[in-house]
Amino acid sequence: MLGLSIAMIILCAWGIHEIYILEFVAIDYHSVLLYIHILVQAYLYTGLFITAHDAIHGTVVKGKKGNIIIGTIASFLFAGLSYSRLQKKHREHHIHPTDHNDPDYVATQNFFLWFCVFMYRYTTILQLVIMACIFNILTLRYSDERILLLWVMPALLGAMQLFYFGTYRPHKKPHTSAMEPHNARTLRKNHIWAMLTCYFFGYHYEHHASPQTPWWKLYALKNANTYVVPNDK
Repeated sequence: MLGLSIAMIILCAWGIHEIYILEFVAIDYHSVLLYIHILVQAYLYTGLFITAHDAIHGTVVKGKKGNIIIGTIASFLFAGLSYSRLQKKHREHHIHPTDHNDPDYVATQNFFLWFCVFMYRYTTILQLVIMACIFNILTLRYSDERILLLWVMPALLGAMQLFYFGTYRPHKKPHTSAMEPHNARTLRKNHIWAMLTCYFFGYHYEHHASPQTPWWKLYALKNANTYVVPNDK
């Protein structure tokens, strides 16, 4: 039940804060509070994806059906993502980390090029149609500026946060023998920083070594020092 409670807190916090900022936050580019709200919402978007990710591994609730429901909701709210497509590709990533069959890996080490290819591989026509429909529905109440700044921007920042700390840093070259068999490195132990950056997902070798461990328990694997792996700086 704890996993479900944590997932519901993230889902509800995302929804409540999104409605709040769309309704009440003033668009004042000289206000620090505006940027704080954007960053908070981006962080909650990251939480949506992490929730969907844990559902893929069956760690949100007991039972396949419950995880599918939570994962589908979280994926859709994040950016109209297909949970089944996300599930298929993420499983391929775990089976083939950083080889030519890994949908998350690109041979180039250029961050922006890798990110663009990464996004292209996960984006579908249906997803774009869904997001376009939602955008147009939102324009019935909000200005384009509000929607772009307070709905689109946080989602994009959340995607970049996930990519940087959950794919790029853990799996970029050089790959060493100490990273095998997952070709993944891990953040140095600092649980506050790990939580703030990507919900402990920077402890990435630990995740690959124990995918059945939910994100909120990855710090315990790090504390146990079970795995001898290279620390990311």
